[in-house]
Amino acid sequence: MNNPQSSIPRQRLHSEVSTKPDNILAMDAKHNPSAFAELYRRHLKNVYSYFFMRVGDVHHAQDLTTQTFLAAKESIASYQGRGSFAAWLMGIARRKAGDHFRHNRETLPLTVVDQLSSPSPSIEEEIDRQLQLEQIAQCVKTILTPDRAEAVALRIFGGLSTAEVAQVMGKSEAAVKMLIHRAIADLQQHLAPHAKGEEQ
Repeated sequence: MNNPQSSIPRQRLHSEVSTKPDNILAMDAKHNPSAFAELYRRHLKNVYSYFFMRVGDVHHAQDLTTQTFLAAKESIASYQGRGSFAAWLMGIARRKAGDHFRHNRETLPLTVVDQLSSPSPSIEEEIDRQLQLEQIAQCVKTILTPDRAEAVALRIFGGLSTAEVAQVMGKSEAAVKMLIHRAIADLQQHLAPHAKGEEQ
């Protein structure tokens, strides 16, 4: 018969892991798989969103997200705790995106997701949301310059701060702010006529 108290240490361990800041978790993850699992849980959505905005394709975004976390797990020993873990992780993601574009130079067609990511919204709501994301992803790929696309993908969809984006891109914060400002202006200018056309 199992002791009902045997699960308490595991619950306490999970609680301790989930309350630690990223940089401490990353140091723990060098020898503690549950610490890396918590980092994965925290950053999965932002890494996937970054890739979706950069490549505009669900399957490639999923594959690149997996590659990024595998690479992060393999190289976690090199993380020194200086600077944010999110920026370190997105640096890996950025390199994976670069590799992808070098090997896939053609523009990939956007498709509607046939498997819903969440059961909570209705099918119509999920498809509408996905179509909007695909429209924005297409604009990011075709309208924005590479630097503007990268900055807006890291900041808005990757969830990094301006300082972290500057760290990942090797630019000043002022330069990153200008890239993001211009990217948003470009996107608004391009998307506004489409939104007006749908309202009519």
